Amino acid sequence: MTTTEFIDPRPVYTRATEQAAALIRTVRPEQLDRPTPCSEFDVRRLLEHLVGGSLRIAVVGEGGDGLAVEPFAGGVEDDGWAAAYDEVRVRVLKAWESDERMTTPVRVPWGEVPGHAALSGYVMEIVTHTWDLAEALGHPRELDPELAEFALATARKVLPDSRPRDAATPFGARREAAAGAGAYEELAAWLGRTPLSRA
Repeated sequence: MTTTEFIDPRPVYTRATEQAAALIRTVRPEQLDRPTPCSEFDVRRLLEHLVGGSLRIAVVGEGGDGLAVEPFAGGVEDDGWAAAYDEVRVRVLKAWESDERMTTPVRVPWGEVPGHAALSGYVMEIVTHTWDLAEALGHPRELDPELAEFALATARKVLPDSRPRDAATPFGARREAAAGAGAYEELAAWLGRTPLSRA
């Protein structure tokens, strides 16, 4: 594969956002204070991050300065998270429709990268946070393992063992996945997460 060839992340991102949206629709207001495997987030804070982070990558896709966008959404009613996420995810999909966006350099929190690399990073993020949310909710829906496999391949590329996990990297130290772990458990372990049942 040459440097000009890449796997188009847009179809995977679309599926990942559909999966996240379906899961978010199951959240009830009384579940918003539940803990998640992302230790600094309860369910409400995780939803704020999912909506705010999605707005950031929408602005990047539109050619704006995503780093100027607050990565946490505020002002959403307890029963309004599904609508808020649906609105922003549609905006992201529209912002990244153009093939030209895939090769245009963009600025994201981890540096300046081609658009396809930026969107692949956000696939990793949305898939990982969908697992976080599923853990918090007791896994009310089965998750698509192909999405986790894509996210895991991205994680291994951008966060190899040789790269230190420090304050600039919002992921914990890699841990070993349990024997026979599925793709989501392997992804979680690579990013330093522990399932709530084992926390």
